[in-house]
Amino acid sequence: MQPLQHVLGGTRLLRQRPACWTLRSVPRAWSATCSPDSGPHPRETKHMGGGLEAFRAKLAAGPTMQHFLQDVAPVQESRCLPDDAKEDSDHYLGSGALAETTRKVYLETYGCQMNVNDTEIAWSILQRSGYLRTSRLEEADVILLVTCSIREKAERTIWNRLRHLRALKSKRSSSQVPLRIGILGCMAERLKEKILEQEKMVDVVAGPDAYRDLPRLLAVAESGQQAANVLLSLDETYADVLPVQTSSSSTAAFVSIMRGCDNMCSYCIVPFTRGRERSRPVASILQEVQLLSDQGVKEVTLLGQNVNSYRDTSEVQFLSAAPAPLSRGFSTVYKTKQGGLRFAGLLDRVSLVDPEMRIRFTSPHPKDFPDEVFQLMRERHNVCRQLHVPAQSGSSRVLEAMRRGYSREAYLELVHHIRASLPGVSLSSDFIAGFCGETEADHQQTVSLLRQARYNAAFIFAYSMRQKTRAFHRLQDDVPSEVKLRRLKELMAVFREEAAVANAATVGRAQVVLVEGPSRRSPSDLCGRNDGNIKVIFPDVEMDDGSGRGSTVKAQPGDYVLVKISSASSQTLKGAPLRRTTLRESAEFR
Repeated sequence: MQPLQHVLGGTRLLRQRPACWTLRSVPRAWSATCSPDSGPHPRETKHMGGGLEAFRAKLAAGPTMQHFLQDVAPVQESRCLPDDAKEDSDHYLGSGALAETTRKVYLETYGCQMNVNDTEIAWSILQRSGYLRTSRLEEADVILLVTCSIREKAERTIWNRLRHLRALKSKRSSSQVPLRIGILGCMAERLKEKILEQEKMVDVVAGPDAYRDLPRLLAVAESGQQAANVLLSLDETYADVLPVQTSSSSTAAFVSIMRGCDNMCSYCIVPFTRGRERSRPVASILQEVQLLSDQGVKEVTLLGQNVNSYRDTSEVQFLSAAPAPLSRGFSTVYKTKQGGLRFAGLLDRVSLVDPEMRIRFTSPHPKDFPDEVFQLMRERHNVCRQLHVPAQSGSSRVLEAMRRGYSREAYLELVHHIRASLPGVSLSSDFIAGFCGETEADHQQTVSLLRQARYNAAFIFAYSMRQKTRAFHRLQDDVPSEVKLRRLKELMAVFREEAAVANAATVGRAQVVLVEGPSRRSPSDLCGRNDGNIKVIFPDVEMDDGSGRGSTVKAQPGDYVLVKISSASSQTLKGAPLRRTTLRESAEFR
């Protein structure tokens, strides 16, 4: 059971805590004066001399609540320090632990875009504490893995990686500082005890809401102790932490606008590893987007587990806002939340920061698509006409078991409404093959949905049961592995067929492409993405510079180029460059 957290004057206390967690002793004066009850102990009352008035005087002369809070160290989920070290533990909390030797940290990221953003947040915090970044594993003093727990395969990858790092740690020269290894993110949150007990070589475990605590945890690890903090928060959004971009490309960036999820889909571990939904204040989001624009970033993707349920209540003026209606035919497992600046309002403000910066967002839930979002996407030339609309299954029966809050018919109605509202929109989706109780008829319903919706991109996975989820407690993972694999392959094959047809519709048309850099397969070609987030390859040759003076230029990363598409596959478009352009000039080619 996750401990319930209270915050008193900035100090975290726990209603419940395992025996191995440490909390410094209550001051003697306080403990001698007060019992667990609200009033004095009967035996104390008997010997007070002056009765109740004397007792009150004694309380008044005793320590105040502030005295108590000053003497209590913040609770952290860390391994117990030796008894003789507890009284001297304060020096671990300062930055002096790194004063003698500057540590180099190596960061490895696994999983989704949220983990990429988390890596940038973690690095920003460590950088402030004097750490240096290295891209070479062998010269690192600290190795941190930002992990994913969405599927069993993702966790197996981390366990395998730890075996390699164990060997690296054992070979560390005695003349060097000891190598410290940390597990961050969702896997740390889900498997905290197992990681610390099974992998003695892991020094630090930090959940998604504990990155601010990394300097302290690493300082504790310097003493040879394992340290962990996996407390989930109801309000942590890292709004005041400016992520340090970890990508070598400066053309695109991710901006986290919210954390956690309240949807509680029966298959999903996210609410248990990332906690409840909370939205970042719009002012801090706009500040970060403006800074990215000033740095020359040309594309920003707004991130969240349920990004379009964004609801900012940080300003009084937002509190009276009417709740956004759900998509037609959709429902939720939680009550409608009142007030707050909604996603359409945020998208409106973000799109105005820089008209030459593309705006995308992921990952949304199909229930949270009011018409205001579609209208804004239609009107603003820099909000990409690309939507991720996760379906998960094409069977209403399976969708109900998944607790998705919609039927097949409601989902298809939404898809038709999106295409009518946004001509030329590019759609992507998520699907799970072999969910609990899925029959062959259910599977064929998903196959037919893929054909009807005709996505440009899709992410399809075999079902992997996760502990703590509703499915783990209520359902049976009764579809054999070989059946899951067969259905997975069939879904992927059908998707590719339909995506090839969808992408072929662009052949002969001009597309605006944001150049990312050289193509990986051919150094003589450039690679970028169009408005629909589909990869486009074109020759790296001289082209019209778009100035109207007849000058030519070679495109550089961050340039927008108008490309005429000549061929298409299920994943890639190819074409010839026409000229360099701007978003405003090329709005007609969307």
